[in-house]
Amino acid sequence: MKTKQLIGIIITGVVIIAVGITGVASNVIAGKMLEKTTKQTSSILEGVFDEAMQNQVTLPQEEFIGVLNIVGEIGENSSSVWGSSNTYNHQLYMNYVDQMERSDHNRGILLYVDSPGGGVYESDELYLKLMEYKEVTNRPVWAYFASEACSGGYYISMSADKIYANRNCWTGSIGVIISLMNCKKLYDKLGIKEIDITSGKNKAMGSSGLDLTDEQYDILQSLVDEAYDQFVEIVSDGRSMDEETVRSLADGRLYSALQAKEKNMIDEIGSLEDEKLAMTQEIGCDTDITFFTPENSVNSFFSTIFGAAKEIMPKSEIELATDIVENKGNGVLKYYAK
Repeated sequence: MKTKQLIGIIITGVVIIAVGITGVASNVIAGKMLEKTTKQTSSILEGVFDEAMQNQVTLPQEEFIGVLNIVGEIGENSSSVWGSSNTYNHQLYMNYVDQMERSDHNRGILLYVDSPGGGVYESDELYLKLMEYKEVTNRPVWAYFASEACSGGYYISMSADKIYANRNCWTGSIGVIISLMNCKKLYDKLGIKEIDITSGKNKAMGSSGLDLTDEQYDILQSLVDEAYDQFVEIVSDGRSMDEETVRSLADGRLYSALQAKEKNMIDEIGSLEDEKLAMTQEIGCDTDITFFTPENSVNSFFSTIFGAAKEIMPKSEIELATDIVENKGNGVLKYYAK
C-alpha cells in the first residue's frame, strides 16, 4: 500500500471519529439545553397556572349584577385548557359567589344557563352556595335559559327567584343517570379476561370486563333513586309545586320553553335583554348597571397557548376509545341529558 493511500485512510478515520464525537457532544449539549429550557418553561407555566387556579375575581368598584355562565357540562374540571367551548369553572363560580356575598356593590346574580347538566355533587354544591347567598344578602338570583337548560343546569336554577327562557330552549330532563360501559363480549372475543382481587363481592361492580349481578344493579339503582328524590325535593321547593306534580314531570323527558311555561317550570319566555331590563326594574337600579362576568383565566390563557395545537393534533383511535370509556361509561352519578 502506498504511503499516500495509508495517510488518506488514517485521515478519513480521524474525520469519521471526530464527526461522531462532535455529534454525540452536540446531542448531549442540546439535550441539556432543552432540559433546562423545558424546566424553565414548565416553571413559568406552573406559576401562571397556580395563580389562575386561585380563581379570585376582581370585582367592579361600582354597582353591578354578577353573571355566572353555566355553560357546557357541569363538573369539577369542566373548564377545558384546549380551547373548547365549555366554559364552566366550578371553583371560580364558588369563589365568585362568596366574593359577591361580601361585596357592598353587588345587587344580585344572573345565571346564564346553556348546559346539558353534569355532576350531582357540583350541581348541588353550587345550588346550596346560591341559596346561602340569598339568605345572607337578601339579594335576588334570576336565571336565563339559552338553547338548553337540562338536568343539572335546571337543578342549579332552582335557586332562582325568576326564570326566563329563550323561545327555542329545551329544558327539563329532571332525573339521574349512571352510565357504565360493558366490554366483556369484546374482551372475550379478543381473549382478554379481567381479574380483580377484591375485599368484597361488590368492590369491582361496574368494571368494563364484568357483568353486573342483580344485587349490584339494585345497589346502583338505590343510589340513583336517592339522588332523584333529592332532585324532586329541590324542584318542589324552587317552583312551589307539590311533590306529586314534580314526579309527574320528572320522568327524564325534555320540554320546550312553551311547554315548560305551561307547567310552571319557568316564569317567562323572552330574550336575555328582556330579562335584564325586568331584573333591573325589579331591583330598582339603573338600567345601564354593569352585568359583570368574571374572566375564566385558566381557560382563556391555555386556549390562547394550546388552541392551535388542538387543530394539528387529532385524537388517535386509542384516545377516542378511551374518551368513550372514561366519559360515557364512568359510573358517576349525573344530572345529565343524554
